[in-house]
Amino acid sequence: MQRLFRNQERRFGFLPGRQRQPDVPDELWEKCAGCGEMIYLAEFEQNAHVCPKCDHHARLSARKRVQFLLDPDTFVERDSTMRSQDILNFERPERSYEQKLEDEAGKAGIPESVIYGTGTVRGEEVVLAVIDTNFFMATMGSVVGEKVTRAIELATETRTPLVIVAASAGARMEEGMFSLMQMAKTSAALTRLHEARVLYVSVLTDPTLAGVTASFATLADVIVAEPQATIGFTGPRLIEQITHAKLPAGTHSAEFMLERGMVDCIVPRNDLRRTLARLIGLYSSQTSDPSTDGMPPMNGGVQAKAPS
Repeated sequence: MQRLFRNQERRFGFLPGRQRQPDVPDELWEKCAGCGEMIYLAEFEQNAHVCPKCDHHARLSARKRVQFLLDPDTFVERDSTMRSQDILNFERPERSYEQKLEDEAGKAGIPESVIYGTGTVRGEEVVLAVIDTNFFMATMGSVVGEKVTRAIELATETRTPLVIVAASAGARMEEGMFSLMQMAKTSAALTRLHEARVLYVSVLTDPTLAGVTASFATLADVIVAEPQATIGFTGPRLIEQITHAKLPAGTHSAEFMLERGMVDCIVPRNDLRRTLARLIGLYSSQTSDPSTDGMPPMNGGVQAKAPS
């Protein structure tokens, strides 16, 4: 009898009395990288790519990030065609740096790992720069530094609050010293921004490491982080390889950084637009008041949750 059922299953693809499962297109579902559960894609998109079951914040493309942060149809991108070049004639064993750049651009849909421009957040004017991990894992090359610097200079010239959504896996080795020079370049631009007393809010996403962490990502008036984001200078795996010691769990998490004062607040993605609008609104109300002189001094206290 069992042999008969096996033959029927092999022939028809299902057992008698058991309903056949309908074919479900793969593009309708997304597997959560945090808990492994399958999420209906429309629900995943509506929830800003945050898992409704475990609250895991998936990585976002730069275009999606702009869509979730800014008011509809307000983003005006600048320097959209600027792209990196193989200035060192860097030799790669499998393909040239130029070919790698073309492949990354085709995969990410943008010519470099950062886009910037102007827009509004709940009606508040802002200069926004967003770094995309889909392009070269958001490694910082000369064009990344140049576009971030131009965003900073634009905010300084127009006295418009600046928001940078930071992410990076490190320096871009194909550009050598030119990559490392971007740390000093962006930091110098931020010095002029602070002297002009213009608000700068940095949003740290997963992962924010290396030279980006050591420069513009942590030189802000307010440092916001997404939940569970990996933040630090050197990745935990490299530290363990060098020290031959196991790090405690979570030492590179946003929550760990909040406890030790490196991050001002952790804000869930669905609350980020409201939080940015509140911060920019507080700054704007101070700068528009003739009795105040520019930007109000920032308090050094740690804020454990986003303002309501």
